[in-house]
Amino acid sequence: MIIIADSSALVALSICRILPLLEAMFDKVYVPKAVYKEVCVSGKPEAKFLCEYLNNRVQSVSLKNLSLTNDSRLGNGELEAIALYLKTSADLLLIDDAYAKKVAVQNGLEVMGSIGVLLLAKQKGLINTIKPLITMLVNSEIHLGNNVIKKALYLAKE
Repeated sequence: MIIIADSSALVALSICRILPLLEAMFDKVYVPKAVYKEVCVSGKPEAKFLCEYLNNRVQSVSLKNLSLTNDSRLGNGELEAIALYLKTSADLLLIDDAYAKKVAVQNGLEVMGSIGVLLLAKQKGLINTIKPLITMLVNSEIHLGNNVIKKALYLAKE
């Protein structure tokens, strides 16, 4: 299974220190150059870990022929992630931004957010609990709504 990852989800998973688990759940993880540039800016949260992790996972993609429904508010990283998904015939787009996720779904892409990755990791027995990881996210600069937290903990039976 090939996944394409966007910035926000990668930062969240890096905060949780579970980036290496992506290989245990998916065959290949790729990011477009724009996402790599977004997360590898010196001084940005998790930049060091993400640059190391993403080093051999960066792919080039063009936006030249990309035509999407409702893409007016998407950033370069999100657009390139969607374009790379389409170019590689990926199986999943890892993305947290609600609007970008909505646009991706409207354009026929399969999506999952960082909380979905935590739930999948628990389901596969790669982690025992998601609650401490969600606490790490809440204590960081990542914004999680109370409803998202409650639903995730409910689905995880925690």
